[in-house]
Amino acid sequence: MSTFLIHAPIEMRAFNKWAGQRGLVWRGDLDEGFALHILLSEMFGQGAFKPFRMFSGQRRVTGSLYAYADYDHEKATSVAEISGLPDSVEVLDPRNLRSKPLRTEFADGQRLGFDVRVRPVRRLRHDVEDSQSRRLLRKGAEIDAHRSELLSYDSEGWKLTEESKRSKTPSRESSYFKWLTERLAGSAEICPNTFRVASFSRTRIARGRGRASEGPDAVLNGNFIVSDPMKFTQCLRDGVGRHKSYGYGMLLLRPPGTRPFNR
Repeated sequence: MSTFLIHAPIEMRAFNKWAGQRGLVWRGDLDEGFALHILLSEMFGQGAFKPFRMFSGQRRVTGSLYAYADYDHEKATSVAEISGLPDSVEVLDPRNLRSKPLRTEFADGQRLGFDVRVRPVRRLRHDVEDSQSRRLLRKGAEIDAHRSELLSYDSEGWKLTEESKRSKTPSRESSYFKWLTERLAGSAEICPNTFRVASFSRTRIARGRGRASEGPDAVLNGNFIVSDPMKFTQCLRDGVGRHKSYGYGMLLLRPPGTRPFNR
């Protein structure tokens, strides 16, 4: 099956207006990834553009959305011309879509640069009474992958592990390196000396009215070496980590040794 890299310009003012009219702004907050998920699903079908990544600045009139898809921009345009609603088309005009076939014939040992926005979290395996926040964290709740390495749980709640008390306290970068390495296992190996956390923040994500959670939002980049071309191609197409339908997990490739553009 062919894979295409899609580019879609997003009219940001129209997008913000569309999201407000759809009731996607909750208590003054807009989860951009959740809103884009709804927009793309309505125009092109559930999961048609997945994973995707949005690049936009606070003052930019137009944003750039990139996504992997199973068909090119011409077919995507024909789908949107049938199902796209007028207000949605004002946000993403399907006539402005562009695409290119994604090369999927990688070589074993091939070195590539990468850039990926992720939500590096781990799920709790049991209920936890968090002594710091004084609230109960339910089984299945997501916790920052870095925090999960710094903290352990006992009868008194979360506390620093013995490893964390020593000088070799895991850094956020080392925690996220381990997290991404696990998700690329069998497909590619990250070159440790090239890996870096390009940006980090904590953001709130929404999954419907009244359902929101805060968590880590990071951009990771570096170089990796393909260890299994077939598995790597599938990993590239599927994305990595959680929330791949909401703007996370898209591996963008670049020449090794080059720094990604800030968009």
